[in-house]
Amino acid sequence: MAEGGEDDMPRDAKIVKELLKSMSVEDYEPRVVHQFLELWYRYAVDVLTDAQVYSEHAGKSTIDSDDVKLAIQSKVNFSFSQPPPREVLLELARSRNKVPLPKSIAGPGIPLPPEQDTLISPNYQLAIPKRQISQPAEETEEDEEAADPNPNPNPNPNHRRDLPQGTPQRVSFPLGAKHPR
Repeated sequence: MAEGGEDDMPRDAKIVKELLKSMSVEDYEPRVVHQFLELWYRYAVDVLTDAQVYSEHAGKSTIDSDDVKLAIQSKVNFSFSQPPPREVLLELARSRNKVPLPKSIAGPGIPLPPEQDTLISPNYQLAIPKRQISQPAEETEEDEEAADPNPNPNPNPNHRRDLPQGTPQRVSFPLGAKHPR
């Protein structure tokens, strides 16, 4: 705890420090005192606001101790719940433990998703240069038609004539692809 001037500290902050000291808390950050003060003030405002509502409902012009007690009791009832009795918990555990756990169909370790569903598989893109095919110096359309009497109606989709010669072809391997073995 940082040493500070205790004389210029507000009375409420001194009380919080004394409470911490009484609980044998010696080492804490200075903001802990401010956080406790914030909680303390918020709780007091909530209780007094509820007490005012109860007083108005009873037709009284001022808040008295019964209104404050009722407001505190309602805060305790709604904020803090008591755990069920031990007997109830034991009976609940017995009934729950009668049903056996399902058999594990996976092997030892943590079950992992199938390989096609994982995102850690490698995803490669390779640039493969096309082979250069030697062509005659100059051909005309008439020479092409004469050279190929049976034009292929379904040309190979991998063979592209629109790419300039020497352009590398891109090949992608999508994530989770199965490789033939």
